[in-house]
Amino acid sequence: MLAKIAIAQMNSTVGDFSRNRQTIRRIAQKAAAQGADIVLTPELSLTGYSPEDLLRQQDFYDATQQALSLLKEELRDFKNLHVIVGHHQIEDGKCYNACSVLVNGEIIGTYSKQVLATDSVFDERRYFSAGDKPLAFSVKGTCFGILINEDICSPEPAEQAKAAGADSILILNSSHFKIGKMQQRYDAVRNHLASIGLTTVYANMTGGQDELVFDGNSFAMDKNGNLCIQLKHCQEDFETVICEQGNILKGRIEENLVLEEAVYKVLVMGVKDYIGKNGFPGAIIGLSGGVDSALVLAIAHDALGKDKVRAVMMPSQYTSDISNTDAADMAKRLDVRCDTLPITTCFSAFNQTLAAQFSGLPEDVTEENLQARIRGTLLMALSNKTGSIVLTTGNKSETAVGYCTLYGDTAGGFAVIKDIYKTLVYRLCRYRNTVSDVIPERILTRPPSAELKPGQCDQDSLPPYETLDGILRLFMEEQKTPETIIGLGYSEVDVNRIVSLLRRSEYKRRQAPIGIQLTARGFGGGWHYPITSKFHG
Repeated sequence: MLAKIAIAQMNSTVGDFSRNRQTIRRIAQKAAAQGADIVLTPELSLTGYSPEDLLRQQDFYDATQQALSLLKEELRDFKNLHVIVGHHQIEDGKCYNACSVLVNGEIIGTYSKQVLATDSVFDERRYFSAGDKPLAFSVKGTCFGILINEDICSPEPAEQAKAAGADSILILNSSHFKIGKMQQRYDAVRNHLASIGLTTVYANMTGGQDELVFDGNSFAMDKNGNLCIQLKHCQEDFETVICEQGNILKGRIEENLVLEEAVYKVLVMGVKDYIGKNGFPGAIIGLSGGVDSALVLAIAHDALGKDKVRAVMMPSQYTSDISNTDAADMAKRLDVRCDTLPITTCFSAFNQTLAAQFSGLPEDVTEENLQARIRGTLLMALSNKTGSIVLTTGNKSETAVGYCTLYGDTAGGFAVIKDIYKTLVYRLCRYRNTVSDVIPERILTRPPSAELKPGQCDQDSLPPYETLDGILRLFMEEQKTPETIIGLGYSEVDVNRIVSLLRRSEYKRRQAPIGIQLTARGFGGGWHYPITSKFHG
């Protein structure tokens, strides 16, 4: 007999029980109309992932249980349709990351996640206890076991499910995007499920939640580890998987995207959901004529539409005519509102006010930072007045070494490209121009400059970005020692200086806005270094 499993790749919002419940019901209705026997939703699909400290509030649990009860009744009309819903469960004073199988108005079983996430951005042990029992149920001649996310990273949960009679495993996931992660998902399924003869149906959440973006890419594999189904990247999707006595029949397989397109879509979804789910009416971007603000403006435009994006040019006496021309050109290409607020008068007023305090002292980085802070003040004033959020434009390379101004270009509400190295910034801009030519070519070919003093160029104070990014990747992502990095051919002077700047700039990053995480060691949830430390390695 054929069992049909509907993969519901949905976008849940934390705490939006009404909307999450309605989405599940709508998916169940569609699945029932297509003759599905099972609907598989993502991890914590009813509550949204991750509720964090809301999980410690009794009223949040009460709301979860109320939503689950309402959903049971709403699904009663879909006869014999098994809907697997993720939620948290409290038993004997312990909280579990769980899911329940709803059919004919009843819960026929609840499974609790056994392997808790404790990686760079998750700390599930703070909230959850680990389950220790399998759950299996039969539909049309196939016995299905259930696992949740990290359960596939260890052999024991799958072996338990198989011992309980499972032929196929249904996996609920809220697995966020990380560069290279798709292959890790495939490998985990092949190593721990296909290796013991189990087929797999894997439903992943999609959508943005604070600094995380869940990329979807749900899939199904046969018992030999062959990919049979794959859903879309970074959007809600739905597909019915046909299972014949434990064998998965091949169906739609969406191609994995090249890195630049995949990352760009993640950034667009992250901005769209952060602004949309938090109720901001739009976004404001300081547009300089440089590559970073150009990329952020393009992302904001694609995420929100032209009418919800406002660009602001804030030239000083050091801003080149080329920068003004290119910034205005890009705003025109995207057809977004663009205002010009010169800061020369403000800068003169600040210098005049501070003249007595600075008497006899040479000009230095203080005057450069004043300009950045004036710009930050103007952007935040516009944000206060309009309600729109300021999107900061600092990239990972510059943030890492402190090439940013506290309360200046770090001022804002959401840091779109904070986990994007400068070399990738250029690649993303090139990709975006293949979709439509919106970023002027000169922005991509000019030497980058903060334009805070005459003739300034980034490479006056930093090594070439290819060198800087290479050292940062080795030190941050791969956690190589400076000695090892030097041994790989990098200059000892460059390595020691960059590592020193990285450590000294931690206090700035702690005060910067959150932003989208794309690597295992992104500033924020993936990076935990002390500000005060005498250890230098």
